[in-house]
Amino acid sequence: MQTVEGIPVPSRSDPEDKVPEVPLPPNQKPRKAKDKTGAPPSRFSLRVTAGWWRSLQCIGMSLHFLASPRPPNPDFIKSIPSTISTTKGQFNLQFYLPEGYNKDPKSDKWPVVVNFHGGGFTLGSASDDARFARFVLEKCHAVFVSVDYRLAPEFPFPTAVDDGADALLYIINNAAKLRLDSNRIATSGFSAGGNIALTAPIRLFEHRKNIELPEYRILAVATWYPITDYTLTRAERRASALRPEATLPPTLTNLFDASYLFPPELDLAHPCLSPSKASDEMLIEGLPHNIIFYTCEWDMLLHEGEELAQRLQKPPISKNVFYTMIPGVAHGWDKGPNPMKPPQKSEKLYGECCRKLKNIFEEEEDDEPHSILRLPLKLPPLLHPKPKDRSSTD
Repeated sequence: MQTVEGIPVPSRSDPEDKVPEVPLPPNQKPRKAKDKTGAPPSRFSLRVTAGWWRSLQCIGMSLHFLASPRPPNPDFIKSIPSTISTTKGQFNLQFYLPEGYNKDPKSDKWPVVVNFHGGGFTLGSASDDARFARFVLEKCHAVFVSVDYRLAPEFPFPTAVDDGADALLYIINNAAKLRLDSNRIATSGFSAGGNIALTAPIRLFEHRKNIELPEYRILAVATWYPITDYTLTRAERRASALRPEATLPPTLTNLFDASYLFPPELDLAHPCLSPSKASDEMLIEGLPHNIIFYTCEWDMLLHEGEELAQRLQKPPISKNVFYTMIPGVAHGWDKGPNPMKPPQKSEKLYGECCRKLKNIFEEEEDDEPHSILRLPLKLPPLLHPKPKDRSSTD
């Protein structure tokens, strides 16, 4: 048994799993959604299964929130309409306010971090990252806005990314009323939300070609263990992982893929689905200069994240990349459901990330040479040393 973003899950897939991984010939990459999910499963059955997992995650996250120090609650919630998505509807933004915001109603120009939760685009809620919100409030002195984007299977791709771009659009258009500085915006996100933290700015960049927007600047992206390339199969990801048994089990990844990757002809190389497949020009123009990038040593997403971080740092893209591979942890480790204490390393790394964001907001030079990308040594998959059974330590 392992935990994934607060959810206890079996390490192996249930043999009765009704959403199997689709076998592909060796060296053949999936190009369309149907190459990963096979014949489209019943959307109703996916909704039922997703509902069950959402209930289970709710319990896990409740335990996660019990550990001291307790995370903050949002100060207020705004329900906003979708304007970019072709699937119209409403979704919520949770606003967390730093000390001093309410004491001086005349104060303005607060920096803002717009956050996207994880859960495979299928599970989770905006409150899941409240522990990270506490660090943004205390270390960055910024407003934290967490986005309750609409979830699959009810709302498959590209609704989540469209909602992410709409959240940014709302912040930009209402900055004066909310007393936010539209020239000091950052995005952040975890897992699937780490994908949206990258793709929502790209989607907004494409959208603004057709409309006139007020002046704004997205200064940074903080992306935590994101999925970045859907043209990779789950099987090859697991095969390349240092600890395959510690990766997300097929029970969940099959559900995530079948729910989000729809319709069957969906192009898996779409840049707002797989940012690793975006053109150099799109990444140069659509992403901010500063990218704070975290991956996990035991994660099946490690290598694609590492490769994207490396590509973003090198010419011609030449972003300022702060890359950290977190040793000895699995995907979503920071959402562990331990009611006694926060997951090891999470508070230290949250603080480090927020210190970097604060420096970026204040346009100060970072005092550590992280702008030089430091990647872990890569060995061929068959030459990886057999890992010892170890637990993560600070």
